Amino acid sequence: MISCSRLAKEVIRKEILALESLLERIGPEFERAVDVLMETRGKVIATGLGKSGIVASKISATLSSTGTPSVFIHPVEAMHGDLGVIQRGDLGLILSNSGETSEVLHFLQLFKRLGLKTIGIIGRAGSSLARDCDIFLDSGVECEACPLNLAPTSSTTVAMVLGDALACSLIELKGFTREDFSRLHPSGALGRRLLLRVKDVMHAGEELPLVQSGQTMREALVVLTGKAMGAVIVVSKSRDLLGIFTDGDLRRAVQRHDDLLNLEIDSIMIRNPVVIGQDRMAAEALNLMENRPSQISVLPVVDAQGKVAGIIRVHDLVLAGL
Repeated sequence: MISCSRLAKEVIRKEILALESLLERIGPEFERAVDVLMETRGKVIATGLGKSGIVASKISATLSSTGTPSVFIHPVEAMHGDLGVIQRGDLGLILSNSGETSEVLHFLQLFKRLGLKTIGIIGRAGSSLARDCDIFLDSGVECEACPLNLAPTSSTTVAMVLGDALACSLIELKGFTREDFSRLHPSGALGRRLLLRVKDVMHAGEELPLVQSGQTMREALVVLTGKAMGAVIVVSKSRDLLGIFTDGDLRRAVQRHDDLLNLEIDSIMIRNPVVIGQDRMAAEALNLMENRPSQISVLPVVDAQGKVAGIIRVHDLVLAGL
């Protein structure tokens, strides 16, 4: 019986080898490509046919989403009206494994006619396309990962990674920030992670499970069960944070103290708890709670003056889509 796991590992091994070979070819020509992209004042026009076109479309989308305007144009559709998208100041990013695809070569001549710079991600160094593009990035592979050495597999992976390397280099050089990224991804999970602040998700006002310093555990338990936030926050009269007492602390305290209800909350609360500012990103709150030796499920939230402003739970962040 054929082992699918063995076949899968062989495919992955071949693609890793192809990427290792690519790593050795990154050098001055790649630097030139990044320099030209940095100097481009127009759009990056990405194109390719077949699987190369699919990869070109993905690279174009990555560039646009990271601060480098780009559109994908199909080389055949370009000959039937789509050329109106191309303007002086644009740059051509042309993908082809063979470097001899006639439709792509015809499209290249249109870039030349407009005097536009072109970068080719091409699988054959001696091809017509590699010769005629202003900058040639070698995406050639020794063999495809396909068992027949026919289906574009390793070659498309290498081309995709080259595109990612260009986009990520531009992110660094342009100083593209998380805030810039969030403006380009206002919807969906990415937008929620990047735009949502702690104050947008936290519980505040009447929902806050506050207990004053000096109150008894009996009084604290009324707040703990009544507010149902999984914890009470212990504060001073001026609302300075003194400590926290959670449902988990209660279970442990019941086993340790015979006269629990009459104890002052100060004697049993957790002092100096982990906190987060209300203007921090909600994703940071989730990171604080999850990436600790012992996970915590609630965080007190403080304002700019360090006063208790709210409480946030893992459950709230999950409901918010994080």
